Amino acid sequence: MSNETIGLLGFVALLLAILARLPIAMALLLVGLGGYAAMDGWRLAILTLGGVPFELAQGYSLSVVPLFILMGAVASRAGMSRELYQASHAVFSGRGALANATIGACALFGAVCGSSLATAATMARVAVPEMRHFGYSATLAAGSVASGGTLGILIPPSVILVLYAIIAEASVPELFAAALLPGILLALLHIVVVKGWVWLQPSVAPPAGDAMAWSARLRAVLGMWKLAVLFLLAVGGIYLGWFSPTEAAAVGAFGAIVIALLTRTLDWHGLWGALDETIRTTAMLFFVLVGAFLFARFVVITRLPMTLTETVLGWDLPDLGVLLLMVGFYVILGCFLETVSMILITVPVFLPLILEMGLSPVWFGVLVVVVAEVGLITPPVGLNIFVIRNQLPNLPLSVLFRGVLPFLLADAVLIVLLLALPGVALWLPGWLYR
Repeated sequence: MSNETIGLLGFVALLLAILARLPIAMALLLVGLGGYAAMDGWRLAILTLGGVPFELAQGYSLSVVPLFILMGAVASRAGMSRELYQASHAVFSGRGALANATIGACALFGAVCGSSLATAATMARVAVPEMRHFGYSATLAAGSVASGGTLGILIPPSVILVLYAIIAEASVPELFAAALLPGILLALLHIVVVKGWVWLQPSVAPPAGDAMAWSARLRAVLGMWKLAVLFLLAVGGIYLGWFSPTEAAAVGAFGAIVIALLTRTLDWHGLWGALDETIRTTAMLFFVLVGAFLFARFVVITRLPMTLTETVLGWDLPDLGVLLLMVGFYVILGCFLETVSMILITVPVFLPLILEMGLSPVWFGVLVVVVAEVGLITPPVGLNIFVIRNQLPNLPLSVLFRGVLPFLLADAVLIVLLLALPGVALWLPGWLYR
């Protein structure tokens, strides 16, 4: 049996294990260990299994992950999401204003939280009851939160982009800069979808109420100063060269704790809860990372990425044709896998092909994250959908999935723009880090 065949069988075994409801970390670990043993024997496989956690623990750059998670957990428990929602509501007016405020709040909260699931869970508790109270349909209310929550993995700081940077050995600051404009553009496209939806189907939103006075709007916007400070510390510090990504994450996490305690929006019990949440989330991610690294090493020694690169290049397809095949593959895979698993499994296979085609790994990272966003709101997995359902158990899944369908148009438009105009992602990092 050839090495490449063993690699393909490994992928089949991994997908079958996931479909059998085996936890993704265990599936990656068992298939990676078994595949490595099939290639190089059990002794080397066991030695590699023991070495991977040690290497991860030594990785200074990985400390950015728990620090950004802690910053988001503190911000969420300190009630900053409600202040942000009120500020966004003050900015938007007209029919569908609350839905657009939800999109804006999700985008801004995701910029601090760095997690789509945390953004969706937090904003579901804040925004959906408010919209339902004012007469918004359940489909629009749930759809705007579920789809708006996906902005959390694109607008920096993003834990997913950090994980991609580790796998692809790419620059975290460049990835953050590359994702900023596409993230803002996607948020604007979501707002356009809301405007179009309420125009075509006015019954989904109540008529516009009286405009808020400018003084009240200003007070509401100034009320989000906490998140503004955290964003400037964490992301602005990276762009301006004040901090490395790890230092910025530490400053942001410490700043969130200090602000929450000084403003008395978080007590010591709440801080302990944020620390507990951070530990559990980080442990889960690192367990997945250990399995993913072992599986990636198995894939590399099978030479499957090199064989795939040679095969695809042998088809003599244009670059656009190859990229469309990848996008289609990610969309299908996203229906069954969550984002972290999808990126950790596929990037070691596809990245060599991207580099051979002469394309930017930074641009590819943004494209992969955007396509992975689609998987967060598509059946049968759709993790954002199930997170919202957990927060609001009275909403049927059918209502939730119908609510996100119009927003998929926004994702499709951004994917087309990234494929046709790579400068949408590459202009800002080129300007900042040339």
